Amino acid sequence: MYYPMYFDPTYILVLIGVVICLIASAKMNSTFSRYSRVRNHSGMTGRDAAEQILHREGLYDVRIEHISGNLTDHYDPRTRTLRLSDATYNSTSVAALGVAAHECGHAVQHATGYVPLKLRSSLVPVANFGSSIAWPLIILGFFFNSSTTSVLFINLGILAFSLAVLFQIVTLPVEFDASHRALKILGNTGMLYEDEVRDTRKVLTAAALTYVAGAASAILQLLRILLLTGNRRND
Repeated sequence: MYYPMYFDPTYILVLIGVVICLIASAKMNSTFSRYSRVRNHSGMTGRDAAEQILHREGLYDVRIEHISGNLTDHYDPRTRTLRLSDATYNSTSVAALGVAAHECGHAVQHATGYVPLKLRSSLVPVANFGSSIAWPLIILGFFFNSSTTSVLFINLGILAFSLAVLFQIVTLPVEFDASHRALKILGNTGMLYEDEVRDTRKVLTAAALTYVAGAASAILQLLRILLLTGNRRND
């Protein structure tokens, strides 16, 4: 098949990944925006909910901090700190309680030794290094005349990028489980009414889709690398 000069057909895989991520991000932003305008029946803030959930789970050593930004919420297992963003900390919306409870879910995972979370944490440094060094190794491999050396560097690059992909995949059960814990706690404790839990589920489902999109995009990029290096690796 003939392709125009400088056109790389494997870019289609990258574009598909970008589109998937953009759609997931737009869905997340629109869903959060919608339910951030729905006040929960008790008037409880995200910070109040987080504190109550943590204490209910016996976690009195987890600090709750306010962090600037929108949807920058996260739990830091290194310092046992739960950070809630502007849109969550003082908000009384059902969306805010859902996000706060989700992050509490990560704190509970950490406290109970949830295996996928431990695996993801151990992959962070190698995944970051792998994603940064993968392409330099692959490109360097194409400059060697020796096919053995060339294949070695290319395979090292593929292995490095595969670690980053593995991190994205391992992240999925961690995020799904945190959301499941959040919805269960919010419903069982009566913090949210049944209809409010349904609204919160929509927010957390939309958030989960962004992680699915990220994993899909990473897999497509890995497939592109395998296609680009296929001939050299088979020499």
